[in-house]
Amino acid sequence: MRGTKPLFEGVDLTLNPREKIGLIGSNGAGKSSLFAMLRNEIHSDQGSLDFPAQWQVAYVAQETPALERSAIDYAIDGDTRLRKLEARLAELESQEATDENGNLIAEVYIALADADAYTVQSRAEQLLLGLGFTMAQMTQSVASFSGGWRMRLNLAQALMCPSDLLLLDEPTNHLDLDAIIWLEEWLKRYAGTLVIISHDRDFLDGVVNVIVHIDERKLKRYGGNYSSFERQRLAQLELAQGMIEKQNRQRAHLQSFIDRFKAKASKAKQAQSRVKALARMDELAPLRAAAEFSFEFKEPLNAPNPLLVLEDVSAGYHLDEYDASKTKIIVDNINFSLQIGQRIGLLGVNGAGKSTLIKTIAGELQPVNGVAHLGKGLTIGYFAQHQVEMLRHDESPLWHLIKIAPNVREQELRNFLGSFNFPGQMVTSSIKPFSGGEKARLALALIVWQRPNLLLLDEPTNHLDLETREALTDALAQFEGTVVLVSHDRHLLRATTDEFIIVANGEVKPFDGDLDDYKDWLLKHKIATAEAVKNQLAAQVTDKKIVIETPAAKPASLNPTQKKALETKISRLDGEIEQFNQELAAITAKLAHSDIYDEKRKHDLKTLLNSQTRIQKNLELLEGEWLQLNEHLDS
Repeated sequence: MRGTKPLFEGVDLTLNPREKIGLIGSNGAGKSSLFAMLRNEIHSDQGSLDFPAQWQVAYVAQETPALERSAIDYAIDGDTRLRKLEARLAELESQEATDENGNLIAEVYIALADADAYTVQSRAEQLLLGLGFTMAQMTQSVASFSGGWRMRLNLAQALMCPSDLLLLDEPTNHLDLDAIIWLEEWLKRYAGTLVIISHDRDFLDGVVNVIVHIDERKLKRYGGNYSSFERQRLAQLELAQGMIEKQNRQRAHLQSFIDRFKAKASKAKQAQSRVKALARMDELAPLRAAAEFSFEFKEPLNAPNPLLVLEDVSAGYHLDEYDASKTKIIVDNINFSLQIGQRIGLLGVNGAGKSTLIKTIAGELQPVNGVAHLGKGLTIGYFAQHQVEMLRHDESPLWHLIKIAPNVREQELRNFLGSFNFPGQMVTSSIKPFSGGEKARLALALIVWQRPNLLLLDEPTNHLDLETREALTDALAQFEGTVVLVSHDRHLLRATTDEFIIVANGEVKPFDGDLDDYKDWLLKHKIATAEAVKNQLAAQVTDKKIVIETPAAKPASLNPTQKKALETKISRLDGEIEQFNQELAAITAKLAHSDIYDEKRKHDLKTLLNSQTRIQKNLELLEGEWLQLNEHLDS
C-alpha cells in the first residue's frame, strides 16, 4: 500500500540471476515503489521480497549535491568497495611502520589489485566519454554542471559500481541518441541482473530478455523483449475477449431457458437447476481496455512554400549583448530550405549544435551571420528540450490555454483539454503536482491548438509514457505540415521522418542512410576522436624531448671523441624513445575500443595495462637520461 492506495495484491514472481528485465506499466502503477522495495527503503505490508543477502545493489541517485569534486572522481566514487580500500590504505600508511602494519598494507594492495584499481581511471574515462562528456569536462567540478548532466554523472556512478543487481529508472531521459546507443551496448555486456524502467521501446528491445508488466495490481512475467511482449499480450487479450463472449452466450442461453420455463410446473425443476448453474458460473473479469490516449494535429490553416530559407547562416550565440562582434558560432555556412510536407530527423552527437539550429529556425536565436527568409503565413509550433520547465507551475491547464486563446469560449477550451486527458477539476488545478508526462502532454496540447504548419520538436518524448509516445507517433505520422525532429526515441524517428540531416563538425549536411548507418557513423566518429586524443598525447610526449634549457654556466668543453660518443648515445636513445612511443600509441588505440573491457577479455586487458605501465616507466627513465646527455652536450 502507498497511503490508502493498494499497488500490489497477492503477487508471486520469480526472477533469475543474470536476466535483463524490463519493468513496464502505466504511470502510478507502482514501478518506482517496487524499486524502493528492492532498495530496502519501503517494505511490503504482507508477503516477502528476497534476493541473496551478499548481492551488491546499484542504482541511480536522484539528488546530486553541488560538490567541488571533479566529475571523474565523483564517477569513481560509485565503486564504494574501491574507495573503502583506498581509505584503509591511507589510514595504514599514516601509522607507524611495523611488521604487522606492513602485512596489513600488503593485504590491502592485493585487495586493490582484485578490485581492478589499476584500471579504474581508464574505466571511468570510458564511461564518461560514452555518456557524452569530453576529457576537459571530466576535470570540472560537479557543481559546474546543469541538472541533466548531473543525472548523467549519477548514472556513471551506478555503472561504476561492481554490482550484482542494477536498478535503472528511466536512464535514457537525460541522454541523447549517441549516448543511448552506447548505454545499450554497455548493458548488453553487463554480467549481473538488470531491472530497468523505460518508455523507450527500441531501447527495451535491444537490452532486455524478460518483461514484467504491472497490470491490475499484479506482476506478470513475459519471456522476450518488448515487441515479443506486445504480441503475447495481444494474443492473451484476444483469447480473454473470446472467453468473455463465450460465457456471455452461455449466460444468455441459461437466462432464456429460465425466463421461458420458470412458470411451467413441468419444467420448474429444470428451470431451478439453471438458476443455480447461473449463480455458480464464475463471472470473468471484463477486459480493462486501458483508455487509449490519442490526439491529432489539425490541418494547417495555410501552407506557404517554401516555409523558410536559410542563406549562408551562422548559428550561435552573442557573448556580449553590447558588442555584436563577440560571438560563438556553433554551426556555420547553413544553406537549406524547408518545403511543405518535409519530415526531417536531425542527427548528431551531443553538443554538435542540433538544438542551436532548431532555436535559430524557430527565431529563438537570431542568425550570427546570413539571412533567414520566412514564408508568408508561417506558423511555428516549437517544443523546446526544456519546454516543461517553461510552463507556469502555479497555474492551471485552462489558464495556459486562455493565454493563447483569450477570445474563445471557455467550454470549447475545456473540451479541447479534455481530449488531452485533462478532465473535470484537473483542468482548473495548478499543474505543480502534475507528473512530468502530464506537463509534457499539456505543452503538446498548447502547440496543437495553434495549428502550426511547421513543427520543431526538440526531444518531445522526455517524461512521456509509452501510451503517450505512441499517440504522438500516430499524430505526427498523419500531420500534413512540415516536421523537424530531434529525438533519442528511434521508434519515433523511424515512424515519423523520411529523411535525415546530420549536424557535425560545425556543418549541416544531408545524411544518406538510416539509423543503423548512423550507428556505424557514431562508432567511426568515436574511434576518430580517440585517435585525435592519442595523437595529442603523443605530441605532448614528443614536446618533452625538445624543451631544453641552456645552462647559465659553461663547464669544460668535450674533446671531439667524447662529443662523438655522446651524440651516438643520444641518437640511440632517440630511436628507443621513438619505438616506445609507437608501442604506447598502439596500446592506447587498443584501449579505446570498448570490446577490450568485455569480461571474457579480462586477461587481455590486464596484459595491455601492464605493458602500458612498463613502457611508461621505461620512457620516463630514457627521457630523463636523454635530457641529462643533451644538457651535457649543450654545456
